[in-house]
Amino acid sequence: MSEETKTEEKKTEGTASSDMKGVLAQLEAILDEYMVKKAPFAIPQNGKDLIVKVAPYLVIVMAIIAVPALLAGLGLSALLAPFALLGGHYGVAAFISFVFAAISLVLDLLAIPGLFARSARGWRLSYYATLVGLVGNILSFNVIGGLVGAIIGWYILFQVKDMYTN
Repeated sequence: MSEETKTEEKKTEGTASSDMKGVLAQLEAILDEYMVKKAPFAIPQNGKDLIVKVAPYLVIVMAIIAVPALLAGLGLSALLAPFALLGGHYGVAAFISFVFAAISLVLDLLAIPGLFARSARGWRLSYYATLVGLVGNILSFNVIGGLVGAIIGWYILFQVKDMYTN
């Protein structure tokens, strides 16, 4: 491979990465507008304080619950794989749901130290986990449930966003 080709690939790779960051920043700005500035009500300051104090512990408890559930789901998927073809798209949807749930769980686990430190990085990883969860729900045909969960999660996340500093 020539040096020019490698340089062009790096430029393309960098552009795709910056495009994705731009899209995520735009989405974050839109959600900030609707979940904070145009929200019908705001969470009171003492409620925000409570959420920020409890959030890392809730993530830990949910992870403790989710890990065995994901492992059980993986085991059931392997056990029922021969029958997945009979279920049509449901077998594929279950697999997609499992993969995205696992990615979301990893992002949430990575966010725990940042949530304890009240850093913007911890908040952002939690935000990315909600986005991944929404995409997983949409791809596994759980559009309504995914949207409702994402909106509730975003409302809470964006209400406490100012409590997490860089």
